[in-house]
This record gives sequence, C-alpha cells and structure tokens, in this order.
Amino acid sequence: MADDEIAGAGIKDERVVESIRTTPRHEFMPAKQRKFAYFDMALPIGHGQTISPPFVVAYMTEQLEPKATDKVLEIGTGSGYQAAVLSPLVSEVYSIEIVEPLGKRAAATLEKLGYENVFTMVGDGYKGWPEHAPFDKIIVTCSPENVPQPLVDQLKEGGRMIVPLGERYQQLLYLFTKVDGKLKKEPLEATYFVPLTGEAEELRQVKPDDATPALVNGDFEKFDAEKRLPEAWYYVRQAEVIAKDGDASAHFLRFHNDTTGRDAHCLQAIGIDGREVKSITVGYRMRGENLVSGANRDQFATLYVNFFGEDRAPIRQEILGPWTGDIKWTEKSVNMVVPVSARGAVIGIGLFGATGTLEFDDITVTGSQR
Repeated sequence: MADDEIAGAGIKDERVVESIRTTPRHEFMPAKQRKFAYFDMALPIGHGQTISPPFVVAYMTEQLEPKATDKVLEIGTGSGYQAAVLSPLVSEVYSIEIVEPLGKRAAATLEKLGYENVFTMVGDGYKGWPEHAPFDKIIVTCSPENVPQPLVDQLKEGGRMIVPLGERYQQLLYLFTKVDGKLKKEPLEATYFVPLTGEAEELRQVKPDDATPALVNGDFEKFDAEKRLPEAWYYVRQAEVIAKDGDASAHFLRFHNDTTGRDAHCLQAIGIDGREVKSITVGYRMRGENLVSGANRDQFATLYVNFFGEDRAPIRQEILGPWTGDIKWTEKSVNMVVPVSARGAVIGIGLFGATGTLEFDDITVTGSQR
C-alpha cells in the first residue's frame, strides 16, 4: 500500500511514506473493518465518523512539512490514526475529539501501542488547546465553513495549518501560513470529510437539500486552468479536462492509465435522504479506447454509486460496467433504487486499476420522490 497508493500516487516525503508503512492502521478500526485496513479507502468507525484513507492522511501530513521539533495540534482525533502517523515525525501531538466514545477509544489505542508523545482530550476542538499553545502546525480533519479564530490565535507566527473548508459535500483543502498575525491562504485540492458533529454542523450557513440530490460540475466546464483538474471532484488521479475538438468553451474529462493496478479515477459525494428519495436517475456520456480490466476483479472501467447509511457504513453499491475494448461516444441514463436507510452517496468514475483511455461528459443525477 505504501509503495502503490502513497508513494505511487505522488507523496514525495520519504519520512511520511515510511510512517504510513509502519503505522498499524488495522489497530485503529473496528474488528469487522480490519480486512480493509490496507486499502486506500475511508471506513466507518462508529458514531457517524470514518477513518480517513491513507493517501489523505499522507497528503495532509506532507503539506504540514513536519519537523522533528514541531508541536502539532490535531482537531478531530477520530480513530487516532492521523495522530499515530504524525507521532514519529514530530516532537509532540495534541489531539482533540468532540465525540466522547471515539476520543476515549482512540486514547486507549494510542496508549496501548506506545505513542508516548501523543496527548488526547475530549472536547470542542474549535476552541483549541490554549494551555499547550502556541503550535508549530495545526491539522484539522473535519470540515468547518471557516477557520475558527482560536486556532488562528494558537498557531505560531510562520506556522502552517491545513484545513478542509466548504459546504457539507463540497470541500477544498487549504494550506494556511501565519504571516504578521494573519493567515495566508493557498488552495490545494478538492476533498470530502464526513459531516461534523454538534453545534458547528447545525449552524452551517449553507446546507444541502438531501431530498433533492444533484451532482456538481458533471459537465466539467469548471476546472483549474493550469492543472486541468475539475472542480467539485476529489481524489482525482490520472485525469485531465480536455477541450472538445479544440473548442475552448466545451470540455470533457479524460482518464488514461498504462500501468495495471494504478489509480485513475475521481469521486464526488452527494446528499441523499432515502426516506424522501425513492430512486435516482444517473445520466452520462462516455467513450472508451483500448480498455483492459486489471488483474484483480475490482479493477475495471466503471461508473459506480455507493450508498451510505447514518453511521457512514456502506449499504449498497450500484456498478455500471465493466467496460472493455473500444466504445464510441455513448449517451445513457440508468435508474437506481435508493435504500430507505441511505443518508448519502459517493459517485466514482474512472479506470480503477484498468488500463486504456476513458472519457466522461454530461454526468447528471436527478431524484424521484417517494
């Protein structure tokens, strides 16, 4: 996993890769999820929360530029995995979790495994940990709408903070550097962290309508002009936005992969409340060239929808494909029944370890009410 999913996906800091390699991720998750521990995926840990995918942990850690002398504050302990990865890279890690059972379980796991430089607390992370401030680095592993002021106050001058900001299902990772007492902001890439717990989530100014599911930027007309990466889609691997026949005003998304098993895909989370939405219709246009499935049975070109329940555990997966060979531009729509217990979904498109070229355009999601 460390070689293929971390270093192979672009993490260059060898210390970070080695920490991912040596951290026993299975120890930080429930027993029934441990068989998935070394796959690059988020997994439920109870109380509506998840353990982050290893790549996300590695990416955020690398962006902090951890040094052996750093004192780091983590907001959102969750399973304790992020703190464990940071532990050998820095001097001290102070980690706060608002959900008491998770915080206590993480503390017990970290103590059992001997992470003596990690200190945990159950409480409101957005208030920080003033008695141990200032911090050289701060990492926030849940998504607020704005950076809480106490965290700004508790970050050292010149310090770095990484935070996923945005709406419930549309978030962007930002790197902040404190300069002259203020935060200098640098956007990194789209991401998705599960909804917050407590007052911060209830007080969001922009809330999604889970009774009316919709996809954002399914036509790929919004993108980073320099990197050619689509907005609103996250975990984008080996993909770029392409102009149609040189038309600068019309675009599609192209995946290309020459190495079997290497990631080439992207994802988007959407809100769906199965108590109100009976079914969804997924429309799309796609084209394939020399598509060859990988060695493992889950490595093929596809569009899939994963439905999740209240506790973020997967309920059901709907898969289109596998697509193989050469496919001319094709337009289709597929109806999918929404489980009553669904409280969200993730749509994935791409090669997922297959080789060849796969292109998508005009992806839409519309819901039918119960």
